[in-house]
Amino acid sequence: MKDTAPTDLGSRPRLSRERIVLEALRVVDDEGLQALSMRRLGSLLGVEAMSLYRYVNGREDLLEAIVEHLTDGLRLTPQTPVSAVDGWQAYLQWLAHEVRRVAHAHPQVFPLIATRHPAAPWLRPPLRSLDVVEDFLAVLTRQGFGDEAAAAAYRAFSSFLIGHLLLEASQLGGSTVPGEPLDEGDPNASSSDLELADYPTIRRLEPELSQDRSDEEFESALEELLDRIARTQRG
Repeated sequence: MKDTAPTDLGSRPRLSRERIVLEALRVVDDEGLQALSMRRLGSLLGVEAMSLYRYVNGREDLLEAIVEHLTDGLRLTPQTPVSAVDGWQAYLQWLAHEVRRVAHAHPQVFPLIATRHPAAPWLRPPLRSLDVVEDFLAVLTRQGFGDEAAAAAYRAFSSFLIGHLLLEASQLGGSTVPGEPLDEGDPNASSSDLELADYPTIRRLEPELSQDRSDEEFESALEELLDRIARTQRG
């Protein structure tokens, strides 16, 4: 994001969306979501609250921008372990630890990441960025997963991360729910409602991703947990 606005009030740093987002993130990290308001943020930045609306469309847009800023670090880079030699397990290990790093560094913000993407509820937290979901599904399908298996892996991996990391974030001082829930979108939204031209894997797997399999996934996960506890008892 580039600064294009004139300098505010003489010698102050130029106001920009990026500067606003970073200051808002600092406020939430230090004081929690309830402390964040447009008036408070404007005061800290040395401008009237109305000046912020040139860069963000209110508090809801600002909270989404904070989430986007943090999830940008989950994107694939040349250094991400995703080669055939590394295997898909290495990528999922890397991704899980990166999401955990965000939860530990920003426990007050993590509940926002744990909400659904506003575009559609089938984009599951905490992998709620379209870019990150596209990376996830593309990596798995390139490494031999069928569409149904890749979608199932996405749902299972997301559930694992949410279950563990919301608890860890709360132990670090974060809330288990957002102070002000974000708009989670139309539950009936489909790929036709989204701008998915740049996300071919998501577009192809949307029928699988949008299926509600929560009952069978819960039962399967519960059975696996009970088996794991039984092995612990025997050990």
